[in-house]
Amino acid sequence: MRQSTNNSIFYNVDWITILIYVLLVIMGWMNIYAAVYNEEHYIITDISQKYGKQMIWIATAFLIALIILIIDESFYTAFAYFIFGFFLVLNLAVPFLGREVKGSRSWFRFGDFGIQPAEFMKFAANLALAKFLSNQHIKISDYRNTIISLIIIGVPMVVIKVLQDETGLAIVFVAFIITLYREGLSINYLLLGFLAVILFVMALLVNNMYLFAIIGALCVIAVLFVKRNAKNLFIIAVVGLVACSMVKGTSTVYEHMEPHQKVRIDVLLGRGTVDLKKEGYNVNQAKIAIGSGGFAGKGYLQGTQTKYDFVPEQDTDFIFCTVGEEWGFLGSSVVIILQLVLIIRLVFMAERQRSPFSRIYGYGVASVFFFHLTINIGMTIGLAPVIGIPLPFFSYGGSSLWSFTILLFIFLKLDSHRLQILR
Repeated sequence: MRQSTNNSIFYNVDWITILIYVLLVIMGWMNIYAAVYNEEHYIITDISQKYGKQMIWIATAFLIALIILIIDESFYTAFAYFIFGFFLVLNLAVPFLGREVKGSRSWFRFGDFGIQPAEFMKFAANLALAKFLSNQHIKISDYRNTIISLIIIGVPMVVIKVLQDETGLAIVFVAFIITLYREGLSINYLLLGFLAVILFVMALLVNNMYLFAIIGALCVIAVLFVKRNAKNLFIIAVVGLVACSMVKGTSTVYEHMEPHQKVRIDVLLGRGTVDLKKEGYNVNQAKIAIGSGGFAGKGYLQGTQTKYDFVPEQDTDFIFCTVGEEWGFLGSSVVIILQLVLIIRLVFMAERQRSPFSRIYGYGVASVFFFHLTINIGMTIGLAPVIGIPLPFFSYGGSSLWSFTILLFIFLKLDSHRLQILR
């Protein structure tokens, strides 16, 4: 093989993906402006307001994207573990050296600006996972390799949740399970995870004694319809005991949760009577805002629910409410379609990679974007718990914008290298 002589940093870069990225970023900026519009500070470049600060974050994100394209693609494979370790140390340090924001000590503050290391752990973990799984001697079907992969994913989750109390950012790492499945993880693991979620929900909705009886009856039915030997009976017994333990464990964990976490679960599952002026307020106002937009929306800067601050966190976690109210069903559809087009394009790009590292990393990027999109929109319409997950390129904040930009442009750099090596 020989190397292409074209050394331009833009050579073979996927410009369609970059165009979608720029469109989403600009649309996000416009919606942040609409969400916190101030008639006294109406200039969108006013850096005393959030939309002015977001302009600075956007400009620096574009600069970061350029720097990523300049750096040689081999850097990301060579230093994947180092990058993972560096950001893991930052996340371990921030609870002790950072500042508390909204009850969570997970930010480094620099004047009026803040950086949240947990956001950058996503691309760092993605690089480490791609580095590990791309080793030609590694097979995900080997349970030892599965465990190591889960450790790479799980350690940041534990650090971010336990030390920083950032449930939303911790849960995002579950998205990498999609990548593992693409690389050969048995579907049995996914089925077990799905059944565990169902069992978790049932344990909160149904009396535990009834569930124990149902599990026992299913075990008896299983014994009647399988070949009765020691191995099968042992497996049925273990499965039954594990299922009962999960039911009991779920109830115990729920009882030891923080009050606000219990409230979010209760609101999602419709447990008991939800007070729309207290625990159900956020989701109810979000639904009102989105529904009030109708088919074509109220018009740009004309949203009353967001203009008068009825929707909490309307520029961050609930930014989609501004889209729904002012742009209506049409505008919301455009935003969702653009996000999905980006994700689908990333999947196709990942499949065309010649390098296993690039393919695995690309699937990681698509998985993270998909998880953020579904959970963020899901929680604004009451289909997912409110856990503080930003909408890619739309929610206000430099850390999330930088993180998504880094995730995307590292893959664009790796993808451009795919055609630089000629057969």
